[in-house]
Amino acid sequence: MSKDLVVKANALIEAGYQLTTNEQRLILSAIACIPKGEPIDPNVGYCVSKRNFVNLGVNPKTANREIREACDRLFSRYVTIKTEQGEFKTRWVQDIMKYDKDWAEYNREFFIETIGEDPDEDDCILAAITFSRSVIPYLTELKSNFTQYMLSDVKGFSSAYSFRIFEFMMQFKATGFIKIGLKEFRQRLDLGDKYPATKDLRVYVIDTAIKEINEKSPYTAKYDLLKTGRKITHLELRFKPKAKAIEHKIERDPDTIDWVNGQTDNEAQQTKVPSWQTKGLSDAQIKKIGVYTKEFIDANSSKIAPNDRRDYPEIFEEWKLQLKDPKTVKSFHKVQELLERTRNV
Repeated sequence: MSKDLVVKANALIEAGYQLTTNEQRLILSAIACIPKGEPIDPNVGYCVSKRNFVNLGVNPKTANREIREACDRLFSRYVTIKTEQGEFKTRWVQDIMKYDKDWAEYNREFFIETIGEDPDEDDCILAAITFSRSVIPYLTELKSNFTQYMLSDVKGFSSAYSFRIFEFMMQFKATGFIKIGLKEFRQRLDLGDKYPATKDLRVYVIDTAIKEINEKSPYTAKYDLLKTGRKITHLELRFKPKAKAIEHKIERDPDTIDWVNGQTDNEAQQTKVPSWQTKGLSDAQIKKIGVYTKEFIDANSSKIAPNDRRDYPEIFEEWKLQLKDPKTVKSFHKVQELLERTRNV
């Protein structure tokens, strides 16, 4: 399935830990590589390449160094998870393999075998993360009480707090609302004695994260600090997805030709809406998309439960009714792209 999907047990979302921004990127890139809905070998390392970090907003010139430095620090990091019996403290990782850059660049077949695709000219695998046996149950074969989001949703985050607060939001994506006590909030972020004054917590943690989430993620968020008596005791977050029309709005001359579609904005407005968007896909169109079953399902992996063990053809077969329905077909990605591609096959 898609290597852009991050899935965590809610207990891990609510756990107490502190990671730097690059350690977050390292962990999330590795988590996204874990097969969804399948048991995993606890001895397998999940590979992180230079491209993974670049895709998350890291400068290509410094990505190699930043991955290696994050590997060195991550090995000693721990996470505290609340269980029915009490608090459980464990390390994030069991092993970390840092590949020699020259070796990784020379052995391109290793990249293809491991990642499953040809590498970019300047890309190479730089690390393999083996999660600790204690953490693995919180990352795989999850049937309930889990949170998932796309790795691309956090692209460009530069604050470690942005990653955490965004995950708190995604846990309650269905309601768009979360209320959390400041004591628990501090414990989750493992702040210890940092920012004891609420004013500093607000400026250096909350404001920084909310600003980044609003600017760089597919969501907009706002917050309030609530009082119990005279004391500020709770953080309340309200959030919602950005409207696509607003998210992609560009101020430009409507008669300027777009280099992607070869049309002016005025011409694009006059272009007819594809019939499948109003009538649903025909059997012939579904057959065309079926030529690219794996690519299509990977592009829509957010529709699949993490514990779903079915193969690609079975999932595609189930989706056919939704693809024929004009009310649901619009929720699928890559439909038009694949229909147009198959015309030239």
